[in-house]
Amino acid sequence: MTSTPVAGPGETAGHPFRIGYFRNLWIGATLSLLGDQFFLVALPWLVLRLTGSSLALGTILMAAAIPRAALMLVGGAVTDRFSPRNVLIATGVVRIILVATMAALTGLEVIRLWQIYVLACAFGVADAFSFPASTALLPSLVRPEQYAAADSMLEGSAQLSTIFGPAPAGLAIKHWGVATAFWIDAASFLGPVVALLWVPDRPRQPVAQAGVSQLTLPQSSLPQSSLPQSNVLRSIADGLRYVLQDRTLRLLFVVSAVLNLAVAGPLAVGLAAMASFRFGSAAAYGIMLSCFEGGALAGMLLSGALQKFAHRGWSLIALTFATGLSLIGLAVVNRLVAVAVVLAFMGLCSGFVNIQIMSWIQARVAPDMLGRLMSVLMFSAVGLTPVSFVLAGAVAEAHLAALYLAAGAIVLITAFALLLASPAKAFG
Repeated sequence: MTSTPVAGPGETAGHPFRIGYFRNLWIGATLSLLGDQFFLVALPWLVLRLTGSSLALGTILMAAAIPRAALMLVGGAVTDRFSPRNVLIATGVVRIILVATMAALTGLEVIRLWQIYVLACAFGVADAFSFPASTALLPSLVRPEQYAAADSMLEGSAQLSTIFGPAPAGLAIKHWGVATAFWIDAASFLGPVVALLWVPDRPRQPVAQAGVSQLTLPQSSLPQSSLPQSNVLRSIADGLRYVLQDRTLRLLFVVSAVLNLAVAGPLAVGLAAMASFRFGSAAAYGIMLSCFEGGALAGMLLSGALQKFAHRGWSLIALTFATGLSLIGLAVVNRLVAVAVVLAFMGLCSGFVNIQIMSWIQARVAPDMLGRLMSVLMFSAVGLTPVSFVLAGAVAEAHLAALYLAAGAIVLITAFALLLASPAKAFG
């Protein structure tokens, strides 16, 4: 395997796909993302087959989400200390071992619920380190003018995998069993690990204290043992202060938190329960996920085509209303085709709003604060996911339709609150 090095000074960078290190990593990451879809379909199906309980599924997803949220900032500090490449190789190997263990236990028919809890928690820990490492790796592979193209390729692969992966995963489970899906995912992790082994581990620059330039302060004068912790804590504090001083940002973060609470669980837990109890098919679960993600991709493309869209506030209100009505629709429709249509429309709304709000934030927030602000936003969203999973599992356990009626009502109330807050002017 050969790799083309990153273009040096004076050379034409070109498209990032011309860089061998990035090209190999993109291929490996794409294979791994497709493999992940097999795991994401197989795990809920396995839990529901073992327990028949959507509450159990919600608590297992919570077992992964809690360490992911709690340790994510630590993962960022470790990434700065040991390099993204080394962290990603280590977490990749750990994931191979974890998924292979689950596959073996499932194939031998000795899998137990407590084992799934332990493995889910271990997955959450690995995610907490791999998520920040994956975002920090790109600058060591491509030049700054190639970031947009490289990000587009990686994000495009992630989105397409969620569209085209779940349906084949459901069919594989139907014909060959859950264990086969886990083995496919375990094998897919070899792609990025092998690609990363060929990437040179370039020296990391010393991490400077927040607000202190490395060009003016010698490395020897920095308290090395406390650098990552200091940077993390100061970044969180700065991001929170920035949000608290901006009324529109406060409103946006509250709305994002409520929507995450009302939508994450009903999609992750509720759809799995619906596929199992209403349609009795893993393939139906894959189809539903693919329809939602396909709608989201269409919404992103539409939003990207309207980069100068001047009515972000009104679109946020309207599409929040539409999302609430769609959730209520999932409570009353019973045919798979109708559910798929509703989910595609929900995805369209979600994808459109996400891109519009992201572009608004990028245009509004000072560049030197954007990273810290987004880290606070990501942390707040991830932190609420476990709560959404457990609540969704508990409500779906009692009555599946009630889950979607309650979630839809929460989103509609949020839309009314937005209307009263008149964000249309603020988002102009």
